[in-house]
Amino acid sequence: MEKIYLITDIPGYTPQISRLISMMNYARYTTIESTKDLTIDQLDFLLDPQCNSIGSLLLHFAAVEYAYQIQTFERRELSEDELLEWGPALKLGDEGREIIKGNDLNYYIDRMNSVRLRTLELFKEVDDDWLNKEEEFWYNKPANYYFMWYHVFEDEINHRGQIRMIRKRLG
Repeated sequence: MEKIYLITDIPGYTPQISRLISMMNYARYTTIESTKDLTIDQLDFLLDPQCNSIGSLLLHFAAVEYAYQIQTFERRELSEDELLEWGPALKLGDEGREIIKGNDLNYYIDRMNSVRLRTLELFKEVDDDWLNKEEEFWYNKPANYYFMWYHVFEDEINHRGQIRMIRKRLG
């Protein structure tokens, strides 16, 4: 927390990975701040039948990060078992609304933290050159791992805006 506003080197990581982690840490800090003290009912609240709940968005953050761990570090698709566990949070929508509910804030924070701890361990095993590795991505266009991991926290920032809007509507 002492360096939350610094995009800088982090011991144990290469320079560019350190900066990526710095940005991910700040995004996560602001996400957690935006959900402080929410109850289960508030986490499950739906603005309308098509909306995602705050709880489902929090689990979505963990699911996206986990999926990118699998894609970039293990270079494979999610298994059937992994899709059973993470699929509703990845897809959101009707399946997410049906399944992701009834959990307290600590449940979601614990899931996000456990995935993040694994990410941090995996980032120790690679260097800045790894971030430049390219593969085919959306719409058959090349992307490098730097972009993919940028997308992990960019997606979180985007959905955090939804969380803030929903929170304002809670009454």
